Amino acid sequence: MGYNIVLIEPEIPMNTGNIGRLSLASGSVLHLVKPFGFELNDSRLKRAGLDYWKHISLHIYESSDEFFSINKDKNMIFLSSSAEKDYWSIDFKDDMFLIFGKESVGLPKSITAVNADKLYKIPIYSNHVRSLNLANAVSIVVYEGLRSIK
Repeated sequence: MGYNIVLIEPEIPMNTGNIGRLSLASGSVLHLVKPFGFELNDSRLKRAGLDYWKHISLHIYESSDEFFSINKDKNMIFLSSSAEKDYWSIDFKDDMFLIFGKESVGLPKSITAVNADKLYKIPIYSNHVRSLNLANAVSIVVYEGLRSIK
């Protein structure tokens, strides 16, 4: 049981390190899509992932085009603060791909536009907050998914 956590162009090494640790803890695979806002040998990434980084099941892609070409037949859902549907309405399946965008702007419109039927959000109940931290958002969705298919 587990998921495929996909980060499209992650920018903050500490988030990616924390998500790497989460992927290992949840039995998930981590997919990182370039360009990154950091180097994979960044000490902040390693510190956030502690000594778990070497155990993480990790796939790296040179671009979104490469990722979608390789994984075109996979069951994917996309997380975006601009979605209409809430994440708890996702019909979670084992081995599903959970796609998240970069910290500053989320998923590109080119991805959300063609996947509108598979777009979900984590509701935010304060108009003082426009988005959640990426690592927190991934945690919420992954563990809801694990709970729902258990």
